[in-house]
Amino acid sequence: MTETKAQPDRSTAPVLSVENLTTSFLVDGAWKPVVRDISFTVAPGETVAIVGESGSGKSVTSLSIMRLLQKETSRVEGRVMMGGRNILDLPESEMRRVRGNDVAMIFQEPMTSLNPLFTIGDQISEALLCHRPMSKADARAETIRLLEKVRIPSAASRFDEYPHRFSGGMRQRVMIAMALASRPKLLIADEPTTALDVTIQGQILDLIKVLQEEEGTSVLFITHDMGVVAEIADRTVVMFRGDAVETGNTEDIFLRAKHPYTRALLSAVPMLGSMKGESQPMRFPVIDAATGLPSATAEATDTVQAGRKPILEVKNLVKRFDIHAGLLGKLKGRVHAIENVSFSLQPGETLSLVGESGCGKSTTGRAIMRLIEPESGSVALDGQDVLKMDRRQLREMRRTMQMIFQDPFASLNPRMTVGAAIAEPYLEHKLGTARQAREKVADLLERVGLQADMAARYPHEFSGGQRQRVCIARALALDPKLIVADESVSALDVSIKAQVINLLLDLQASLGLAYLFISHDMAVVERVSHRVAVMHLGEIVEIGSRAQVFENPQHPYTKKLMAAVPIADPTRRHARRNVASDELKSPLRAPNYVPETRRFQQVADDHFVQV
Repeated sequence: MTETKAQPDRSTAPVLSVENLTTSFLVDGAWKPVVRDISFTVAPGETVAIVGESGSGKSVTSLSIMRLLQKETSRVEGRVMMGGRNILDLPESEMRRVRGNDVAMIFQEPMTSLNPLFTIGDQISEALLCHRPMSKADARAETIRLLEKVRIPSAASRFDEYPHRFSGGMRQRVMIAMALASRPKLLIADEPTTALDVTIQGQILDLIKVLQEEEGTSVLFITHDMGVVAEIADRTVVMFRGDAVETGNTEDIFLRAKHPYTRALLSAVPMLGSMKGESQPMRFPVIDAATGLPSATAEATDTVQAGRKPILEVKNLVKRFDIHAGLLGKLKGRVHAIENVSFSLQPGETLSLVGESGCGKSTTGRAIMRLIEPESGSVALDGQDVLKMDRRQLREMRRTMQMIFQDPFASLNPRMTVGAAIAEPYLEHKLGTARQAREKVADLLERVGLQADMAARYPHEFSGGQRQRVCIARALALDPKLIVADESVSALDVSIKAQVINLLLDLQASLGLAYLFISHDMAVVERVSHRVAVMHLGEIVEIGSRAQVFENPQHPYTKKLMAAVPIADPTRRHARRNVASDELKSPLRAPNYVPETRRFQQVADDHFVQV
């Protein structure tokens, strides 16, 4: 359903006017500009998006506007006009009144923005008491009203709960409520949906649209997701390496982009439905980091070794976590994280597990690797039951099956060079001498698109995309047949994501690797998968080929996931997807709970749906 939104009134004075903003950081005793001569305006009720990849300067721009950069190591020049005043010239005491009253900010990671020692009610009330004259009782009532406004269920009863009791999506709603507490004229949202599941992201985007219409708030939205830009922005500023390379109406930017970098950025966006009619995974177009131009075109890859025995067979896998409470640790319940999960994986095939956080997809990957011990079921790798292996056999098994984790920085030892990290499994398994290990490391680094001499560097000397390549090289050190990729590209920029996925597809084509690809990014899953399994509350609810699941989804939950994906089409900007605002249901059950036996209906060849 499409609703018409009142157009922003640009005839009146803009809420925000940024003129020739230049921000420099002190590096080795010299000022290095990282944002250069940025100018744009935000009209009353308007949404302006600043889009670009990591390092483009978009977040530095927002922090410069809010004057949140460290004074000793940063220098902000130009003018930032709000209410007829250049806020860069205001004393800090006056700037504190501007923050919250006139402009408020939502940050990317709500858990780091909320104090874990205070209830969410107290934290929102504090913002009210600081900026508006009212009693504590009035502040509590207003806080509950705000929580209801951002669609938090049972708001009054959740006033006294702590941040850790809320899901990621609900914590982000709390941050929005806090930002709206003093009714600011401008809301700056810095990557507010990047780390959220697709359905929660849809809810947050719809919520911002609704609140903007109700309150008339202007929004400065910072993101690297062009799908989000198309859905929410009236105008768009495209940034590349500290410069605004293109500014204009969002529809013009998408349909008639003039700058090569803007066109390249749009071409690299994974779009749901773009694989219709394709039978095989397809590489992404790639943006050259130095020039901002496309450096490769998409092409299909055919790797499945049909007719061969499956490399992996999972049958009736079950994993539950006991929840104890009280002084005596009485069993309170069980989290049914995985419930009777079954699937197989052919050599050279990619099977994707998709679903929201808490659905059990990462637990499935860890149980298959035996990083956690399942309750029951079987996992056969090359015909051998992984769950019955002793420690020596398990060690040998891990030569065949490796895992790539979501956060490459947390996966690498900061005190170990990347060369040593890649060589460690090779040497631990006694596959060769130290000299052979060095040769293997050099070969692997070049294979994943890095230089051999980078082996002497430490993890902090690499970008996020390069660190993920190092982790892929380490996973390849033992020449595995199967790789479990757990959200391995979810936190990467669009062009880095394209490079890493292309690398995985190239390695699959050259080495015949099978992938269990765990993700909540439906557009990426559509691009890389041969088959897809949709998980909900620890169970597979639909499984089939990529074309069957994406072009003919049958289960209501699969349809919900598809409906929530942002689409890079600005003509849909005022549409409401009406994504259900309920949280993902909990898989927590009573200790005596016995799961019901699920039945599956076959709707096509190899396409099964839970009924």
